[in-house]
Amino acid sequence: MKPSDVHRVPGFLANGIHTGIKPNGGKDLALIFSIRPAAAAGVFTTNCFKAAPVLLDMERIRSGVAQAVIANSGVANAATGSEGLSDALAVSRAASAELGIADEMVLVASTGVIGHRLPLRKIIGGVKRLAAGLHVGGIPDAEAAIMTTDRFPKIASRKGVIGKKEVTLCGIAKGAGMIQPNMATMLAFVMTDAAIARDALDPMFRQSVAGSFNAISVDGCMSTNDTAVILANGVAGNHPIRRGSRYLGAFGEILSDLLSELARGLVRDGEGATKVIEITVAGARTLPDAQRVAYAIANSNLVKTAFFGGDPNWGRIISAAGSVGIDLPVDQVRLFIEDLLLFAEGTGIGGRERELAEIMARPEIKVRLELGMGRRAWTICTSDLTLDYVKINAHYHT
Repeated sequence: MKPSDVHRVPGFLANGIHTGIKPNGGKDLALIFSIRPAAAAGVFTTNCFKAAPVLLDMERIRSGVAQAVIANSGVANAATGSEGLSDALAVSRAASAELGIADEMVLVASTGVIGHRLPLRKIIGGVKRLAAGLHVGGIPDAEAAIMTTDRFPKIASRKGVIGKKEVTLCGIAKGAGMIQPNMATMLAFVMTDAAIARDALDPMFRQSVAGSFNAISVDGCMSTNDTAVILANGVAGNHPIRRGSRYLGAFGEILSDLLSELARGLVRDGEGATKVIEITVAGARTLPDAQRVAYAIANSNLVKTAFFGGDPNWGRIISAAGSVGIDLPVDQVRLFIEDLLLFAEGTGIGGRERELAEIMARPEIKVRLELGMGRRAWTICTSDLTLDYVKINAHYHT
């Protein structure tokens, strides 16, 4: 079965084309279109220097309804002042005109190099062809068009039953560097034919993002363009899911599972990454404490380079954990890599070096740090830090 057959959502059309932004001939302009207005929700970067498309979308998403998303890769349209906002509006208007919908129903997104204005002539010149090529199997094309330094596409689909109706969800995402909440240098677009009330969709989406896109880190750097949007057009015909509905939890589980797959794909595709490290901090007094410790470990360059080199340097892990200003009970802290206990009662534990060497060579490794202070826990996925990451980012702009 072709990817275009798997990744289809009733009531949605999509496309992705090359307009000339990317010099390698790759697709660089994407369009997602719902055949009817859809309930919409979004989560955006918390960086103070928000890109023009982010500012525009944050305003438009307040209505809780949208019908299309147009996104370009190669140029971020960030730190471009009032001209950047005008450029984003010009792209939106071109798309709305071709689609025959109100301009306010179009969301825009950009990703790429900061500080450059959009090549409007190329983008607007391609919008007619982009819209004309919309088709039911176009979601993979849209995914290809939002990729930048990504090595592989991030796309996932799920089906579930709400009441007596089958609902479909499909999500696409891009991101490989500048991955750190809130959120990451990522674009993510989720489409579903489920009928769900706007006031139920927004908190559900935020909750799902918190446990997925906001629980990953590649390099601890926050971008200016992070955008995650969900559109729910109700074509499935299920009884609308409302706040307090017994079906809200079921829908949330499907959505969270979908986003978690996409988020893990972002980490696996981290620039230059060779390993995915799942870090769980358990036994914390509060959830924020667990998160602070987890991020300190995940973002430690010393920890990340040790995993790249296959070095089980547990000292770097406990050092990072102890640096966040929480008074940890040293004698109660326990550290595991997979099922091997490496640190307990204030000292290291040796004797299983051969097993540990085999674990450190794996592409995916689990770390668990037990603080012995309470019952709260947090899990984050991160990647190792490699020579290729330095090479990619040393010359990204030039």
